[in-house]
Amino acid sequence: MNQSPENQVYLTDCPLCGEAGGTLLYEMPQLRVVLVEDALHPGFCRVIWRSHVQEFTELPPAARVLCMQVVCEVEQAMREVMRPDKINLASLGNMTPHLHWHIIARYNDDAHFPQPVWGQQQRSPDAAWRAEKIALIPPLQQNIATRCATLNM
Repeated sequence: MNQSPENQVYLTDCPLCGEAGGTLLYEMPQLRVVLVEDALHPGFCRVIWRSHVQEFTELPPAARVLCMQVVCEVEQAMREVMRPDKINLASLGNMTPHLHWHIIARYNDDAHFPQPVWGQQQRSPDAAWRAEKIALIPPLQQNIATRCATLNM
């Protein structure tokens, strides 16, 4: 399942080919996990496939398995560390057609709940709530790295 860099496709006009897409939390040859800077949703992560593909089904079956294993490990790490009321998973790509998964911790009192994070804001979280969630990011990163390091590549 190891994909060498010379076999990967990169597009110069794709932001996820040319940029990290967030703060790097973990990487392997095939993909990376990043923290998205989102003031209203601390801990928002993305799993970004390294080579440029638009759709999940463009990946060979073994690559799909690896990608979903990482998505699941990030979700589980988020559940353990962030203790959300719900996790949202999304792979849209309408704005950036490069395969990536959003993993978003949701709370009953977050800025958008029960709406999607891209929907209309329902409330403004207080500073203490935000600080509490931001303090969990270093342990989240450690948990993600530990979990992903055990995967077979």
